[in-house]
Amino acid sequence: MRRSPASTVLPLLAGLAVILVWGLNFPLQKAILGQVSPVANVAVRYLIVPVCAVLLLLWRYGRHWPRLTRADGWQLARLALVGQALHLLCAAIGMATSTAFSASVLLACGPVFTLLILRASGLEALSARQWLGVAVAALGALAFTGDKLLAWQWQASGGDAMLLVAAALFSAYTVASKPLIERHGGVLVLGYGTLACTLPVLLLTSPVLWALDWAAVPHWVWWGQLWQVAGGGFLGWLAWGWANEHRGVARTAPLIYLMPVVAGLSAWAFTAESFTWAKVLAAGVILLGVAVAQFGARAPRVPDAIGD
Repeated sequence: MRRSPASTVLPLLAGLAVILVWGLNFPLQKAILGQVSPVANVAVRYLIVPVCAVLLLLWRYGRHWPRLTRADGWQLARLALVGQALHLLCAAIGMATSTAFSASVLLACGPVFTLLILRASGLEALSARQWLGVAVAALGALAFTGDKLLAWQWQASGGDAMLLVAAALFSAYTVASKPLIERHGGVLVLGYGTLACTLPVLLLTSPVLWALDWAAVPHWVWWGQLWQVAGGGFLGWLAWGWANEHRGVARTAPLIYLMPVVAGLSAWAFTAESFTWAKVLAAGVILLGVAVAQFGARAPRVPDAIGD
């Protein structure tokens, strides 16, 4: 049967468009952090994300939202504070003292942390190929950040370390939230989790919001924040989910490795960020290791005959 364009070309174009938007968001985020502090950045995001969460839940469930048990509700709230709010704060702090290209590469290490967490929790055994991928990614990360350590650039090195912490936090959230997602669905977990941590985040960051000189911040910062949350976040995840649904996760997921390429090229073009070929090579080693670790699982053995 001949497939329609909607089942072949359009999902691929949607996936590539999302990668382009997400990649461009890294230099945009770096520019925004040049105008507002990381805490203020996260606080302003939480003035926008609850609106997106409500719209997402209305789109999915209409006016009749599912109820959660008290145990699931408390678990979801705790996970959201770590995997959403704290993850965003660590990523913002890291990028503020690092670079857009470094942030895109180091945050891409998330699948490696996910595998290590699954192995440490006894939930999944890693194949020899996956362990090789983890080792390659670790060596690449060491080479990628080693120049800053050798040059005694402790602030930038601390930023890179914070980016790795952010990747690890999101990986932990991904693993821990899997049972909730299996019971209630990804849309509900994302939407309810966002709403659950909005009030605590705004209360904790209220002194920063109160002290912020709103009039002194350029207007493009607010439009950039709105675009990152509503465009790259809300619409981007919907488009990414649609591409996965119609193209398949196995065929769509590898596109994510194009994101650091887009981030690096756009940072070079728009913010004059420079990096050596050694840096680019180290980034390639990291992404290669992550790819091997993520897709290097041992394929299940298919019986040759019935009863084998």
